[in-house]
Amino acid sequence: MSGRRTAAGAVVTVRGGGLRRADAVEGPADGRAAVPLWWVWLAAWPVTAVFALSNAATPLYVLWQDELGFSGGTLTVVFASYIVGLLASLLCCGVLSDRFGRRPVLLPALGIALAACLMFATAHHVAVLIVARLFTGLAVGAAVSAGMAAVTDVAGPDRRRLGALLASSAMVFGAGLGPLLSGVLSETLPAPTVTVFVVEAALLGTAALVVWRMPIRRPRAPGAPGAPGEGAASGPAGAAGPDRGGHRGGGAWVRVPGVPRGSGWHLALGVAVFGPGIVATSFVLSLGPSLLTGLLDSDSRVVPGALAFSMFLASTCVQFAVQRRSRHTILVGGAVSIVLGMVTLVVAVHTAAVWALVAAAVLAGAGQGMGQLGGLSLLNSSVPPHRLAEANAAFSVGGYAPAGVLAVGAGYLTDAVGLTSAATTFGLTLATAAGLGGALVLARRSREGRGGPAPR
Repeated sequence: MSGRRTAAGAVVTVRGGGLRRADAVEGPADGRAAVPLWWVWLAAWPVTAVFALSNAATPLYVLWQDELGFSGGTLTVVFASYIVGLLASLLCCGVLSDRFGRRPVLLPALGIALAACLMFATAHHVAVLIVARLFTGLAVGAAVSAGMAAVTDVAGPDRRRLGALLASSAMVFGAGLGPLLSGVLSETLPAPTVTVFVVEAALLGTAALVVWRMPIRRPRAPGAPGAPGEGAASGPAGAAGPDRGGHRGGGAWVRVPGVPRGSGWHLALGVAVFGPGIVATSFVLSLGPSLLTGLLDSDSRVVPGALAFSMFLASTCVQFAVQRRSRHTILVGGAVSIVLGMVTLVVAVHTAAVWALVAAAVLAGAGQGMGQLGGLSLLNSSVPPHRLAEANAAFSVGGYAPAGVLAVGAGYLTDAVGLTSAATTFGLTLATAAGLGGALVLARRSREGRGGPAPR
C-alpha cells in the first residue's frame, strides 16, 4: 500500500492497484475539506446551552429561600460553590481536551449539567442546591475550555477569528438567556423550580446531539500522526477527522492551565480587561435584583431576568459590531466601557435612578464582551490548536477567580457597611482596575509599534 498527496491537498491511497479517496479534493492548506459554515454556527450551541444553565437559577433563589428557609450567608455559599466547581474543572478540562479531544470532555460535562438540572428540580434541602451549583460550575468549566475550543476547531484555520467570535458570543448570549428564560417561565407556568429545569434539560439534550455529530477537528501537535501535512484522517462528509483523541503529550493532567512560550503577553493583556469585565457583570447580576426591587417596588422575577438579558445581549451585539477592529482597539474599548459602566452604577446607587442602573448594565456587558473577544482573539492568533483548550482555561481562570472572591467579599462588605457604601467601593475599585488594564494594553501596543506592527 502506498499513498500520495495531490496538488489540491487530497490524499489518494493505492490499495491493490486501485485508488481510494481518503480526504476531500478541495479544502484548506492542511488537506482537510472546509466544514460548512452552518456547522460553525451550530457548534456554538452547546456553549450557549451550558451557559444558560449557569444563571438560570438566579431568579429562583428567593423562592428557595422562602421554601427552605436558609439565610443570606448560606446563599453566598451556594454562589461560591459554583466558582469552586468552575475553577476545579478549568484545572483539568483544558489539558484533557487537548490530549484526548473535545468530544470525550464535552459529553460527560453535558451529563453533569443534566444531573444538576435534576438536583435543582428536586431540591428539598439547601445542600442539594450547593451540589447542583457545584455540578453547574464543573459543566461550565468544560464548556469554557473544550466547548469554545471545539468551535474554533470546527471553524478551521482559515476561519479562526470567526470561531473566536462565535465562541465568545455564545458564552455571553447563553449567560443572558438563562435568567430571562427562567424569569418568564417561573412567572407564567406552574411549579417554577421544576419547569425551568425541565426546559433547560431539553436544551442540554439538543446540545448533546450537536456534540455527538459535530465534525470536530482533532487538536494534534505538530509532527504527530495525522497532523497537517501528514495525511489527517477524514471524518463525516470528508470534512474533519473523528474526535477520537488529541495531543497526548506529557505533563500532569491536573495543573494550573497556561499558554505556550510567546503567548504570555497575549494572555496577560486579555485578562487585564476581561477580568474586570467579568467581575463587573457578576457585580451587576448580584446587585441588580436588590436595586430593582427597591426602585420599582416590584418582586417580579421577569424584571431582573430582563436586566441580565439586556446586559449580556449588549455583550453579544458589541462583539459582532467591533469584530473587524484590531484586537488592541477592542481591548481598549472594553476597558473604557467598564470604567463608564462602574461609574454609572455608583450614580445609580446614589440617585436611585432606574435609567442609570440599566445603562450601567449595558456598559458593563459591552465591556466584558469586548474584553472577552479581544482576549480570545489574541490567543487564537498565537496558540496552536493542540494547546487552545488549555489556553482558554487559563484565560477563564484569570477572570473567574476574582469573580469568585467578589461573590463572598461583596456579601460581607454589604453586611458591614451597607449596600450604598459597598457598591461605591466595589464600583470604583473595578473602574480603577479596568483603567489600569486599558493603560497596559496601550503601553504594550506602543512598545510593539516601535519594534514593528502590533498584532491585529
